[in-house]
This record gives sequence, C-alpha cells and structure tokens, in this order.
Amino acid sequence: MRRTRTAHRWLLFTAVGAATTLALTACAGSTETPSTAPTLSDEPVTLSFTWWGNDVRHEITEQLIAAFEAEHENITIEPQYTDWAGYWDKLATTVAAGDAPDIIQMDEKQLSTYAANGVLLDLSELGTALPTEDFPAPVLGTGALDGVQYGIPVGINSYAIMANADLLDELGIEMPDDETWSWDDFADIAVEVGTASGGELVGSQSWGFEDGGLNNWLRQHGESLYNEDGEVAASEDVVASWWDFLLEITEAGGTPDPSATIEREAAGLAESFTATNTSAFGPWWSNQVPALREASGSNLVPLMVPTPDEGAEASAYYKPSMFWSASAKTEHPGEVALFLDWLSNSEEAADILLAERGVPANEKIREYITPELDATNQEVVEFLAEIEPRVGDAPPATPPGGGAIETIIEQHTQKVLFGDMTPADAAASFLAELQLALDDAAI
Repeated sequence: MRRTRTAHRWLLFTAVGAATTLALTACAGSTETPSTAPTLSDEPVTLSFTWWGNDVRHEITEQLIAAFEAEHENITIEPQYTDWAGYWDKLATTVAAGDAPDIIQMDEKQLSTYAANGVLLDLSELGTALPTEDFPAPVLGTGALDGVQYGIPVGINSYAIMANADLLDELGIEMPDDETWSWDDFADIAVEVGTASGGELVGSQSWGFEDGGLNNWLRQHGESLYNEDGEVAASEDVVASWWDFLLEITEAGGTPDPSATIEREAAGLAESFTATNTSAFGPWWSNQVPALREASGSNLVPLMVPTPDEGAEASAYYKPSMFWSASAKTEHPGEVALFLDWLSNSEEAADILLAERGVPANEKIREYITPELDATNQEVVEFLAEIEPRVGDAPPATPPGGGAIETIIEQHTQKVLFGDMTPADAAASFLAELQLALDDAAI
C-alpha cells in the first residue's frame, strides 16, 4: 500500500513539475465569479470524462452521456472509468502523461492534492455558465480551498448510527431517542442487547476504521482533525478518548471480539455485523442505508450520532459523496461548463441519476427528485433534513497526503483492540504518522 501511494504522489509531481506545485495558501481569498461565460464552439468537440464505480454506476453514467449528447450533437463525451481500486493510479498516470481528463469525478480526500498540484480548474472561471446558487454554502464549501472552487458536490450524506428495528423488537428493547441519547446511553443499550440475546447478538459493530467517526467525535469536543493551514490539529487527549471509549465498550461486551471485528471488516459491507443481522447497531454513512437494507432484509433505521452532552450543537456535517471537477488544462472550458451545469442543475440528469451518487447536494434538484426516489432513499432525504439543526460548517479540507488516513487509522485501531498499544500511545503515534504523511506530500 505505501508503495502505491508513493507512486501516486510521484506521478502527480512529474505531471506538473516542481515549479507549478502550489501551496493552498497561495489561493487565499474568495474569487469573484466572472459575469460572462466561456464561448462555445460550433465545431465538433470531444470531452474526456473519468469516474469510478461499479457496473450499475457505469450503466447509469453512460445513460447520462447519451442524453447529453442527444441535446448537443457537436459534443462527444468520451467515457473513461474503472473501479475504486484502480482509479487513482490510472488518473495519476494520465495526469503525468499530460492528458488529464476534461471532467473528473473527484473524492474529498484527493481534492486538495490535485488542486495543490495545479491539476484542477478554478470553476469560478466558468462564470455564469456554471451557476451554484442552489447549493447550500456549507455543502458547496466542501469543494473549495481557500476560497477557490475546485469541485461541485454531487451528493451528500452524513455519519449515522444504524439501528436494526427488527432485532430490537424481538429483544423487547425500545428504540432509543436519538434527539437526546448520549454516548453513555449508547454503551448501555449495546451491552443490554448482548445480555438480552444471551450472547447471540452484539450491541454494535466496532468503529475506528475510517475517519468519519473520529471527525464527529472531534467536532463534539470542539476540535477538528485538520486546521485551515493544512496541518493536523486534533489533540492527543481527545483522540485517545475516542479509542478509550471503544476499548471500554468492547471489554464490557457491547462490541464484538477484536478478531471477529477485523475478520468482518476485511470482508466488506455484505458480511458486516449490520448486514448479517448479528448486531443491533452500527456506525455507517447515511448513503449506505439502501445497500445495508438490501443485504440484511431488515428494517434498518438511521439515527443521529450520540453526543457527550445530549445534543451538541453544530457537531454533525454533510459529507460530499464526491465532486465534479475539471482539468485546468482543458481546451474546451465552455463545453466543460455546459456539461457540468447539465449534470449538476438539470432535471433531465436528475431523472437518470436519482440517488445513485448520493442524495443530490443541489437543494432545488433534491426537492424535485425526492418524489421519484424509492422509499428507502426518501427516508435518507428525511434523515438528512432532520439532522440539519446539528449541522455546522464544513470541516477543513483534507490536506494533500491526507488520503493515507484510512490505512493509518485502521492500523492503530487494530493495535488498540488487541492491546498492542494503549489509547494514549495510539493517539500520539496516529497523529505523528498522519502529520508525516502530510509533510511527505508537501515535499
């Protein structure tokens, strides 16, 4: 894994050269949107478009392309797609070859890396051709770095606790009130599930294998993972308390045995405790509700995340499922703007896309398409509306090199669960290694 990340960074650096490697602070300040739009060509134009996904996403995206091309006969969209595993190496290779795709499906953890290396277009340069007024500021802000808009959020979701209503009914345990429940309440009910089921079920899946849960925990304690200068900002004490809580609830029997946790984690969503109906609760992202319900066949209900003080304000946040970005070197900015506007703001695209890439980040489009969504996705829309009072500003963007966090955090969680490191030692090591990854990316 480390070799792959190193190759990825080297390819990006080669593509743009040391002279064009940008510090994000060089883009400080807001960018005024030009009052005009780029010109469109009357000649045939071909735009390359890259994305990651499974076969369902590929098929839906091909439908999007066909519908757009039918409206714009002189524009051809050339599809370039792969699965997640190979996407970033493939993109880095094309960038290094000086052939970056015109339109790029971009992930939050990679946005700053590509922006800092001069790969991504400042979308404000597209002017009135790419309106964004229907995107809430905290959501749109997730695609901006120092006031420069590099990505248009496609879908949104938020961290949640998935509750299995069917299992709770069978055990005679009342569904918790997620408006008021605390982390202590969560721990108590998780242990109660194990006791009431005679040990056949666990209260909750473990956590600590990606940064969503840690981000929420930090925000509930008045901190953030990064600061606006692109440095690690979390304190050792608060990070340690996150692992302390995991260890306490595991030792109390509220979460699975560590070996079982690691085995299920490696197997993927379909084999998770939640999907196999062997846990009553589990931390997930709200956009995973449809897949989890389909896999489990159970009534899984997304609940707001517990808080330390029974209702912390502004601790939740909307996470973009992905962004639409564009190449800074595109030769056809007018056509790029036309396509991005169609993807982001048109009802025609929404009719095809539905919620495949998440609940639409565009509020106007979300309102339009919600009646057309299936019942499960309508519940996800409702959940995202319910948590709005708890949603604060977007967290600082993941700095270049921050994409390494999932590997780093998983390694440390395993060491905590197996007793190889104390939570305090793990916190110090985790923060130091994460900062090193950021420093390494800046070289």
